[in-house]
Amino acid sequence: MTTKKPDVDPYTAAESLRAALTEVGIVLPSLRVDPASPQLRLVELGRVRADVADRLARALRRGGRK
Repeated sequence: MTTKKPDVDPYTAAESLRAALTEVGIVLPSLRVDPASPQLRLVELGRVRADVADRLARALRRGGRK
């Protein structure tokens, strides 16, 4: 049995992620849809400073609560 991946628009996903991160005070300036592989529907998170990566990890651990 194969599991079909949901058909999610990468632009919608990127903007949804951007909004959720903004709610917890995290900005990923490089967050965008990967233009090189549109058929893969990849969202590129980009490079971030170590302090931003740490804040992102802490936000995920606490479920996004401040």
